[in-house]
Amino acid sequence: MIYSRPETLGVCTYPSPIQNRRQFVTNDTWVRYDVEVNGSGQTDAVSEPDTGRLFEKAGPREQVFFDPVSVRAAVVTCGGLAPGLNNVIRSLVTELHFHYGVRSILGIPRGYRGLNPAEGLAPLELTPDMVDNIHTEGGTILGSSRGRQDEEVMLEYLKTLGVNLLFCIGGDGTLRGAEKIASAAIARNAPLAVIGIPKTIDNDVYYCDRTFGYSTAVDAARDVLTVAHVEAKGADRGVGLVKLMGRDAGFIACGATVSSQQVNYTLIPEIPFEFDGPRGLLAELERRMDARSHAIIAVAEGAGQHLFPPEERGVDASGNTRYGDIGHLLRDRIRQHFADIGKPIEMKYINPSYTIRGVPANSEDSLLCDQLARDAVHAAMAGKTSCQVSFLNNRVVHVPLSLAVGRTKQVDIYGPLWQSVLASTGQPSFQDH
Repeated sequence: MIYSRPETLGVCTYPSPIQNRRQFVTNDTWVRYDVEVNGSGQTDAVSEPDTGRLFEKAGPREQVFFDPVSVRAAVVTCGGLAPGLNNVIRSLVTELHFHYGVRSILGIPRGYRGLNPAEGLAPLELTPDMVDNIHTEGGTILGSSRGRQDEEVMLEYLKTLGVNLLFCIGGDGTLRGAEKIASAAIARNAPLAVIGIPKTIDNDVYYCDRTFGYSTAVDAARDVLTVAHVEAKGADRGVGLVKLMGRDAGFIACGATVSSQQVNYTLIPEIPFEFDGPRGLLAELERRMDARSHAIIAVAEGAGQHLFPPEERGVDASGNTRYGDIGHLLRDRIRQHFADIGKPIEMKYINPSYTIRGVPANSEDSLLCDQLARDAVHAAMAGKTSCQVSFLNNRVVHVPLSLAVGRTKQVDIYGPLWQSVLASTGQPSFQDH
């Protein structure tokens, strides 16, 4: 067995102020990463290096590391927006205030920029009254930003503010930043608990079954696909092309396809496709149009990147590679192909990328946000640090950031989600190309 225990700041000596003792979780309660066992009794591991990996179960501890009376917390949101950010902020504040009695909670504005005093961005005081209704709004009341800040500068500023608990809400770049802050604090023996709360509608965080915002994004994307289907059927040889978010993983495109049941072709980063050839996309689409006179294509933004020359790319403020616009390439290439063969189409191109991430969280995401936020508070108060709270196998666990960052979870092309896509669309897998 591989016991993946998070870093801790020291021995917990304060009794927890939480009254319901039946809630308490011990540090020797573990959750398996791979849960299936084959007929011989051997574990069927998701991936070989993770065979037998166990993660510490999240939840309130009977003893805590910090004295709730004197502790100060800070919350920061970074990267792109996702449904549920305000829900997480609200639940962090209410858990800290009502269950632990923490009276000083700071909201850091504009992501990690707000932890650089040279930016001149003053923190906000977060109270239960202030966050009372923010969960009904999309976005984040704290604002966000991309890009790296120096971890030593941020740590020094946190010390100046008197912050003991730092909650970092964001994707891989944010979690990398959280790990660096935590490592710098450990090196200085500074009593700072840094807890990451994974956020991305792409659902591509490693050791995490589902990130908050994904369910809401799928709901919104499905509604767009429904409209695209109506438009395509109402046109003369109509093609509805919808570009969805998903840089390196096609979870949104797959989830929306299966929930919609009206998509004919789903293109994801995990499976390269080609335009030409007898089994290429254009030939497949030509056969579909001759038979049914309409088609719907859902494409993840990171699909087909091999079709773009490397020199057309660059990097963004977070150091991520800029991707070629697969939506525009598909739109123009498909339209030109059908014009060339004398069978013109009416293309309906829809790019709802930003509209599906700025909406309020649905019920499923709201529940997940609340659970992750409360378990993040329990972890921080118990002196856990340099870890993220992840929803894994229907439990919340502590995942060391050193294991999670720099890795991308992708759609398993042999798993049930992609097989459902193939059955729902009737498309070829494109895996031969």
